[in-house]
Amino acid sequence: MTTIYDIAKRTGYSPTTVSKAFNNYSDVREKTRQEIFRVAQEMGYLPNSHARTLTTKKSWTIGVLFVENTGFGIRHPFFSAVIESFKKVAVEKGYALMFISKDVGGKQSGYLENCRIRGVDGVVVFLSDYEDPYFRELLESDIPTVIVDFETSETHTVCSDNTAGAQLAVEYLASLGHRKIAHISGGMNTFPGKMRELGYKTAMKQRRFKVPKSYVVNGAFYSRESGYNAMLELLKLPERPTAVFASGVLLALGAIMAAKDSGLSVPMDISVMGYDDIDLAEYVSPALTTVRQDTELLGSQAADILLSSIEGKVIDKEAILVPVEVVERESCAPPISGS
Repeated sequence: MTTIYDIAKRTGYSPTTVSKAFNNYSDVREKTRQEIFRVAQEMGYLPNSHARTLTTKKSWTIGVLFVENTGFGIRHPFFSAVIESFKKVAVEKGYALMFISKDVGGKQSGYLENCRIRGVDGVVVFLSDYEDPYFRELLESDIPTVIVDFETSETHTVCSDNTAGAQLAVEYLASLGHRKIAHISGGMNTFPGKMRELGYKTAMKQRRFKVPKSYVVNGAFYSRESGYNAMLELLKLPERPTAVFASGVLLALGAIMAAKDSGLSVPMDISVMGYDDIDLAEYVSPALTTVRQDTELLGSQAADILLSSIEGKVIDKEAILVPVEVVERESCAPPISGS
């Protein structure tokens, strides 16, 4: 099967130039374009998807840029649910999804060149490092993008209201009578973790509850192990919290395990609340009270915005903030009298 790399080798042009020719980029000279088309026809390349691109100026392909640093990757229930929802809308509109990376043909080239070569019509982005120069290059290009789980004015974004979600968590625990509420953070190196910690501190301040530095523990990478170790730190404090709000479900599950291993009962001795409400949350013991993100809406809204942008229906950058809600189960209870 002939590829653009074969055409590049035959014509002497780079794969990027070949891809640009097929996608009608203005910086490719007409003489060069015609030479590439002629060779492509000779090699039997035009009858494939690029032939359709030439007539419609679309590849009907969406790039998925997915890079995160928790170690779970797309296996994480939050990301997999959002991507599945995104895919459902895209497929219904006739698009296919393609994961993109910095590597093309075994060589590091960057996200933008990968997108050019693949001829994607737009890109949905899930990233942990938004200052990555390769990402900045893509963001500053003419390829439509939408970012999920991040907020910026530079492109379209769809994000859960992480700050409000953390505030809801504190308000819920306060309604049960808790005043000594600690937080296992998702880390300041992730946008959701940063916003949830901000929401926690804001709500605590509004309630005039004390927040000792020791009450905020970094639960790096959103793992059960991180939650377990963070809870052990909190349980060693002279003034132990009566409730713990964790920035993720796995962090909360680790915290519950640590409490149990320390001889405590959840929620009788200490309450634990999580964030995300993945399916696992309702099947553990005790069933986890948590803040639910609407993954279905996050994915579908991201798809709607990106497809509208590709079709030229959206000009101004849109920032959609998806509301969250508290899901009450069994891991939280009023504090013991006198605590």
